[in-house]
Amino acid sequence: MTMAMLTSKGQITIPADVRRDLKVDTGDRVEFIQIAPGRYEFVAATQSVTQLKGMFGKPAKKVSIDDMNKAVAQRGAAAR
Repeated sequence: MTMAMLTSKGQITIPADVRRDLKVDTGDRVEFIQIAPGRYEFVAATQSVTQLKGMFGKPAKKVSIDDMNKAVAQRGAAAR
């Protein structure tokens, strides 16, 4: 098991083997995702948004930009 120590400033040095495995380097972003109360997953946020394409399959119905804008405007008006 790989461990790290929390400093008084709330900082952690990520061990080299973990950085290599996650393919993160200086300046890269990471995310802490809560998966249960008191339990988090630490993941590299280095993937391009284009890699998400197709993740959820094809939509059942195509929606135009105009339809999206109308829906956003209606919800915004209803929130007032």
